Amino acid sequence: MARTPIMAGNWKMNINHLEATHLVQKLVWTLDDAGFNYTDAEAVVLAPFTDLRPIQSLCESEGFRISFGAQDVSVHDEGAYTGEISTSMLSKLDCTYIVVGHSERREYHGETNELIGAKAKKVLDAGMIPIVCCGEALDIRKEGKQVEYVVGQIDAMFNGFTAEEVAKLVIAYEPIWAIGTGEVATPADAQEVCGAIRARIAETFGANTAEKVRIQYGGSVKSSNVKDIMAQPDVDGALVGGASLKAEEFAKIVMFNN
Repeated sequence: MARTPIMAGNWKMNINHLEATHLVQKLVWTLDDAGFNYTDAEAVVLAPFTDLRPIQSLCESEGFRISFGAQDVSVHDEGAYTGEISTSMLSKLDCTYIVVGHSERREYHGETNELIGAKAKKVLDAGMIPIVCCGEALDIRKEGKQVEYVVGQIDAMFNGFTAEEVAKLVIAYEPIWAIGTGEVATPADAQEVCGAIRARIAETFGANTAEKVRIQYGGSVKSSNVKDIMAQPDVDGALVGGASLKAEEFAKIVMFNN
């Protein structure tokens, strides 16, 4: 089964709503000028909440064929949860993807595997697709326990999920030591853990589910290294940080096969 690559740019806490429309326009124009075939890979921008409405309006009015989404979501549907954003709010903005469990949310906001799994369920129930993050810190990597650790995250996050639910989501493996540091896992490093994730999905949810689920690599992805990373059999995309803030550079990453 051919899995469509998903190249997603996580803007993090960057880009205001005016800058967002300019960046999206420049990205799409760059892709179009290069003759990018939008069926070869999915181009996705993951923007701050304040940018989503302008991006939605722009994509609707111009017929842009990129996807967009948010960087987090509340586990609550509504109520007295100041500062939280619900799945229904995001679905009304036509978000396709929602990131849950990014390492920065885990570190700075104390998010647990169980909470992240609950958020992923909420996203699926709302008809959107969660990009569910996992990955190890440097001390775990140095101990050689990265596979054991990440597989444990997968088990905890997807406990109680059905095979059908897991087949719909995206998993993003992001070794924490490689995020924003300039360090990058070698293609073999990425394949080792992404392959282990797929093997555990097959073991728990069946080979058909494992064949369908898309697994991204995230961590200092650039146009200079993306092709080698994407050549790995169990890497189906990239979760891109800083490089996604530059339209030309992110376009090169999206067009990794060109």
